Amino acid sequence: MRFRITVPLAVLAAALIVASSVSGAMVGIYRNSMDTVTLRGELLELAGRSCERGGSDSALRIVVGKRTEECAYRTPVVGRDLEIAATLRLLSGTPEPVQKKAFLAVELRAGAGAKYQLLVFPLQRKVQLRKVLAGGEVKYLQIAKNEKAVQGVNMANALRLRATNVTSGPEKGTALLYGYLGSTLVAEAADAGAGELAGRASAVAVGAPKNGKGVVASVDDVVIRVPSPF
Repeated sequence: MRFRITVPLAVLAAALIVASSVSGAMVGIYRNSMDTVTLRGELLELAGRSCERGGSDSALRIVVGKRTEECAYRTPVVGRDLEIAATLRLLSGTPEPVQKKAFLAVELRAGAGAKYQLLVFPLQRKVQLRKVLAGGEVKYLQIAKNEKAVQGVNMANALRLRATNVTSGPEKGTALLYGYLGSTLVAEAADAGAGELAGRASAVAVGAPKNGKGVVASVDDVVIRVPSPF
């Protein structure tokens, strides 16, 4: 059975404060199966010049329009130390030339154009863990090529990105980042410059470098987790 957990904002804020640790255990606080128009409506546009949205019985459908590199949609959950998981598919409605460069992504600490991103390029079988600064500068924290866990057109890519800060000791303030495809750890990094990202949004995104016009993708089964305080 698919279900979701709705958390009052006051309770959620308290949970995020308490859960500012680097514990490996994560607790789910938000789930969205995308089964209804109301559930799909919980994801709001975060970035993108020209983005269209729609849906089927079980997924949010995103179409990237003219002069747009990517379209990003944020969840209702904000916070510093989070994990986001989502199932994304690059759909065959995407023109073949665009399919070759298209990506699917999940984002954390997004805001003012800055973010951490885990990107999957379905036809290139490539994974990138990257940090984007507010001015547009991109720092590649890890790149994996010929990754067997990457799935192709119309197939499900279950992305998961975790970002938690070290809260004590000499590495205090460093962000520990882990990216997964399904159960496979495909990228990890430690970012000592985590303070450069002031945003707190969690999001999904689809597009293609420089020009993503024509990318058609779907998003399903979004889950947000926080570090367990126990």
